[in-house]
Amino acid sequence: MRRILLMAQREFTENARTKSFWIGILLFPVMLGLFMIVPELLERTKSARRYAVVDQSGWLLEAVEEQITITDLAGALRTAAARHREGKTDTTAIAPVLQPIAGVLAGLSDPELAAVATAIVHEALPAGLPDSLAADVTHHRAAVWRWWNTLPASSVKGFAPGSSRERYVRVTPSGTAAANQDSLGRMVGDGALFAYFVIAADPVTGDAGSRYVSKNLTDSDLREWFGNLASTQVQVRRMAQEAIDPAVARWIQTPVRFEPRKLSGEGKEETVNANDRLRQWAPVVFVYLLWISIFTVTQMLLTNTIEEKSNRIIEVLLSSVSPVELMAGKIAGIAATGLTIVGSWMLFFVLGTRYLPGLLGAGPNVDLSGLANDPVYIGSFLMYFLLGYLLFAALLVGIGSVCTTLKEAQNLMGPVTIILIVPLLAMIPIGKDPNGTLAQVMSFIPPFTPFVMMNRAAGPPTGMEYLLTAVLLIVSIVAALWAAAKVFRIGILLTGKAPNVREILRWIRAPVGLVPQRRQ
Repeated sequence: MRRILLMAQREFTENARTKSFWIGILLFPVMLGLFMIVPELLERTKSARRYAVVDQSGWLLEAVEEQITITDLAGALRTAAARHREGKTDTTAIAPVLQPIAGVLAGLSDPELAAVATAIVHEALPAGLPDSLAADVTHHRAAVWRWWNTLPASSVKGFAPGSSRERYVRVTPSGTAAANQDSLGRMVGDGALFAYFVIAADPVTGDAGSRYVSKNLTDSDLREWFGNLASTQVQVRRMAQEAIDPAVARWIQTPVRFEPRKLSGEGKEETVNANDRLRQWAPVVFVYLLWISIFTVTQMLLTNTIEEKSNRIIEVLLSSVSPVELMAGKIAGIAATGLTIVGSWMLFFVLGTRYLPGLLGAGPNVDLSGLANDPVYIGSFLMYFLLGYLLFAALLVGIGSVCTTLKEAQNLMGPVTIILIVPLLAMIPIGKDPNGTLAQVMSFIPPFTPFVMMNRAAGPPTGMEYLLTAVLLIVSIVAALWAAAKVFRIGILLTGKAPNVREILRWIRAPVGLVPQRRQ
């Protein structure tokens, strides 16, 4: 045991001194930050889509423009109200014209803020508000309307982030409809316009003749945004034409929703929040981390074994320890290295989920740090990392012992790679049904067990399933280490052509102490 520990200490020290060790530790937080920050930054730097509209109806574009104005102005009022509630009352956070009514806006709900925006655009009294509040809003309505109409495009993002004015810019064509379509087509072809719309002469009757023309049909945001607004206005016209009360129409179209609830440990119903929904799919993230951790650390073991064999360092080490002691020391040392890397990753993961969402402006109702601190997830991750590592380490240390180059090892790694890919392919089906037949069956196939059981953590599996799969893994690890030891003691000093699978199996079946002769 002492010599095994010395070998393990040597392996850990040798790896800790390398650049790849520190790169492995730092690579994860860099990737985590990139995955969380880059998409958000790219979305923020996305240029505004320039579009034009040829309106043959004579009324739909005007109605859509009015709805866009109301929606964007409501967003500006909502932002001012939220910043006032947060105590951000300076002129960089809330426009000077909104400062006198920011306190009033802060006490309104989203529907009431939409009503205020509608009243400002229509120059009417705000409906549904108390008289005192309506008086304050009415007094400042004209000033707010002038401010919004003259607000430069460069300032919109500061006071109304995410508004349509920030994301889309309409270009006004001139001339006849036919001439417009020709010129607009050339502008789309030249890149001066992202797309243009053609509204049919009678959209209330049907949408025949309405078109959307663009060179980029994969980005459908503009088409869906304008299409939804146009559909809403057409529906209003159709209801008026058929003398249908809009309130009645909304009531008829209101779908039946079943509020999701969860059961507590005592069997009582509890409300499902955003964190609960996030927790249901969190194991998928942990499976990815587990897969990357096991694959990275076992590859480190494989590479280390092949390098020392090709450099003849193995022969020097075998003069002091037995092949089995050498193998055990290498596995234990790389395991300590892997635990150091994984422990650092988990620390970065906890810090990232705690602070990055706030830096990116994520909502306060989603607490990602709770997932990183969940004892079920963290405990399952560490347990299945160790068991999964030992199982695959036995396979890879055996492969590494019979190869003298990485190229030879890659030829034998094919089956192991396929085994590692299968749990990734099954992640989504198992995540949807963590206690289904597929999940239960795959839980008892040893190479898949660590990943599948981690994937089922949100289920969660029963205590008996945890116990049985842990016992199965331990038995499989013992068997794999026994087979790997028999291969390692022969293959580690082997030179020349790497043995084939049939020859390796013959080594495993050979009695202990008997060294099979290689077939020529």
